[in-house]
Amino acid sequence: MLRFSGRIEAERCGSRLAKLTGRIIQVDTFTTEAGRRGRHIMALSESIPSTLPEDSVGANGFDIVATYRRFLQEDPDMTMPVAAIESLVILLSQTEPTTASELMDILAKAVAELKKGVKNSISLSAGCDMFQRFVLRNIQEYGDWEACRRHLVKNGGLFLERAKASRYKIAELGLPFIQDDDTILIHSHSRAVTELLLLAARHHIRFRVFVTESRPTEEGLSSAKTLRDNGIPVRVIVDGAVGWAIQKVDKVFVGAEGVAESGGIINRVGTYQIAVLAKDSNKPLYVVAESHKFVRLFPLSPFDLPNESPTASTFTTEQDDDEIQSNPLLDFTSDNLITALITDIGVLTSSGVSEELIKMWYD
Repeated sequence: MLRFSGRIEAERCGSRLAKLTGRIIQVDTFTTEAGRRGRHIMALSESIPSTLPEDSVGANGFDIVATYRRFLQEDPDMTMPVAAIESLVILLSQTEPTTASELMDILAKAVAELKKGVKNSISLSAGCDMFQRFVLRNIQEYGDWEACRRHLVKNGGLFLERAKASRYKIAELGLPFIQDDDTILIHSHSRAVTELLLLAARHHIRFRVFVTESRPTEEGLSSAKTLRDNGIPVRVIVDGAVGWAIQKVDKVFVGAEGVAESGGIINRVGTYQIAVLAKDSNKPLYVVAESHKFVRLFPLSPFDLPNESPTASTFTTEQDDDEIQSNPLLDFTSDNLITALITDIGVLTSSGVSEELIKMWYD
């Protein structure tokens, strides 16, 4: 995976990306817009807050969970991994550990507190793990501890802004996959998928979209509203109507809460059955996800995921008014059902994900 440093060299990045295997599309250069965004990122990285908001400070000092929730509340478009990374960057700027070991211990405790205090922490875990690796790698490259700490705070902000910008890079890479007169099926609400579709509309590509309702959260209604507000024709269907609609669909785009080591994905419940139907109907299924959602998990089924709905498999003869809301929120879709993954580091086959994770952690 690309190293996070203070400066981006387009030629070096293009060469690096060209060497990665498991790709369908190679990326050689950054666009002019990306260059402008990079300069903007450098400016933002030097403006880490020097004080914490009052609602982020608990009895024991820095309240990582309150900070994380505040970021999500202030910016509805912010993903869970990015909010976690931003919270950890502020933690770095507000603490003064005297040794690298003390710093890693502070980070480990903050990450554990985040995972414990936040429901559905799979994508959050991916961002936390990546940031811890980023910190560990930078610590090893510095002999002077104080210089290392300053570097981490400054470049932690750069790391964060690149993570935020990844959604726009994905849209640019995914644009060739949408053609005139396409009928597309999407599931639930994915910011990355939405950004891709909006970019296609801005390029005057004419297409229409089936959007699943996505119970029990009904997040698909949010996607439908956003697309319609931007002039994209939409038809909302209930989750059970996917089998009816799939024959009219040219391709399927889904997001991901997390991308597993196998190249399979953890996403909103219902994704797996859509993938099975798409495979059976010979329709391509593309996963649109940021690389900071690559997570070191190897589930074989949805029952290997953290159980956020313990009563989902409970049978009863009594009436339960909350039965629908206690349904599972996530499922697992195996790699053999996925055509390709469109990410900010390129378009990957499922096998390319494990290679990227190896580069990320051991390169």
